[in-house]
Amino acid sequence: MDYQALAALLFPNVTETAEALEEKFPARSLPEGAVVTRMAPSPTGFVHLGNLVQGLTAERMAHQSGGVLFLRVEDTDAKREVPGAVEVLINTLKHYGISFDEGATIDGDFGAYGPYRQRQRAFLYHVYAKKLVSEGQAYPCFCTEEQLAAMREQQEANKETTGYYGKYAMWRDRSLEDIQAELAAGHPWVLRFRSTGSIENQFKFDDLVKGKLTITENDVDHVLLKSDGIPTYHFAHAVDDHLMRTTHVVRGDEWLPTLPFHIQLFKALGFKLPKYVHIGPLMKMDGTSKRKLSKRKDPELALTYYKAEGFPVEAVYEYIMTLLNSNFEDWRRANADAAADTFKFNAKKLNPAGSLFDYAKLTDVSKNVISRMDAGKVYALLTEWAEEFDPDFAEKLKADPEYATKILAIGRGGKKPRKDLAVWKDAKPYMGFFYDAYLEKPQFDEKFDRADIVDALHRFLERFDIQDDANTWFEKVKAVTTDMGYTTDMKAYKADPTAFPGTVADVSTFIRQAVTGKTNSPDLYTVMQILGYERTVERIKTVLAQL
Repeated sequence: MDYQALAALLFPNVTETAEALEEKFPARSLPEGAVVTRMAPSPTGFVHLGNLVQGLTAERMAHQSGGVLFLRVEDTDAKREVPGAVEVLINTLKHYGISFDEGATIDGDFGAYGPYRQRQRAFLYHVYAKKLVSEGQAYPCFCTEEQLAAMREQQEANKETTGYYGKYAMWRDRSLEDIQAELAAGHPWVLRFRSTGSIENQFKFDDLVKGKLTITENDVDHVLLKSDGIPTYHFAHAVDDHLMRTTHVVRGDEWLPTLPFHIQLFKALGFKLPKYVHIGPLMKMDGTSKRKLSKRKDPELALTYYKAEGFPVEAVYEYIMTLLNSNFEDWRRANADAAADTFKFNAKKLNPAGSLFDYAKLTDVSKNVISRMDAGKVYALLTEWAEEFDPDFAEKLKADPEYATKILAIGRGGKKPRKDLAVWKDAKPYMGFFYDAYLEKPQFDEKFDRADIVDALHRFLERFDIQDDANTWFEKVKAVTTDMGYTTDMKAYKADPTAFPGTVADVSTFIRQAVTGKTNSPDLYTVMQILGYERTVERIKTVLAQL
């Protein structure tokens, strides 16, 4: 076989050489040890938590080492692409703080190693495809779908491994004349890799997460170019990662079965193999067993879910860091006020088996993250969320930013800040009573005589002075309690509950419900200070009129 003639026959319009491309995309000038890696998602319209796990792993590895993180859109599968998915992808990653140094953007590409969309890189793949053909390492295959289906049926009937290999690789050693005849007839073809591997052979391979692996060689002649000239993922990622000078490939461990072929392909192309970081799947408990998070079963897999629920980006980031490196939580306890990106991430601490997603733990992390924010930041992030997901609430917040910020400042700061909010969706139930439109009618406990509730509220109004400090205010509440025959001695009440009709806690609850409509609220004294004298009195009088 004259492989040079075959290459010219298959790729008559490819004039550029691999050597010229090496000069066009030279080695990057970076510090020693700098990691160059990427996120390379497909634009299928679904951006999930696993994307973010892989993205943060790649981002930390790159930026902690003084390296580069780029975004490459792997859009070679046109059948699965969803219109507008690229924009959704880019905006979602941006929302979650994945900062790229170069790559695809909504307005185009940015960087010297593009294009960063694979469909725009077809000419590059054809250069290397022609090179492989000219070296006898790739060949055209004219098999029809019917022929391939019949082959699979025969393999299954013989209980053989399915695939295009060995005696089943019917176009592997066909003559140049046969190929010319098919081309002259206009028959479609795919380009296949000529494998030199054997399933009888194994070799060792080091993965940065899985450790030492025993790999069986690939013997399948996989497709490199589809009949439309677009490359498969396998071929495209090899060419792209070489020309973009990728040093580390971060991806899910579902790609492990294809690793033998990828190693073989890099070698055939004469490329230096990048280091691989195969991340285990996100798991969740389903009864007593674990299973992978599922698009169909688990809404929490989609990143849009966290935005809609109102989890701050910082909280999702910190939670993922607890999944990636188990020592992050200890670091956070020792560095309560430090920025999360100052934590020294280590890819070797990733769990080879994958991480267990725990929604309750995410909620706890989020409570802690929000509790560390100052009121101004909480107001800004809450308002931004509400503008998209609760416009009416957003209007209330924006109508008087100073008022809203005072509310959000309650119990904030100090060594033990309040942790009322886990997500922004919690905010309206927590603070909505400060706005008259959201104030609910109180539901008093039926065990208390309505006359007692009326008495308590009247007595409180007689004593209420907005100028009182917190201690004086509470002394007046205790005075109301005593005058009613209730007790301020909680120990005495616990010793003999029948001796008193109620306690100072009950009286406080009557007042709290009249002012807030709720049995639980932030510090009642502070609530009244924010509401002011007139609104506090008006609310109590409104409730009295209803009793």
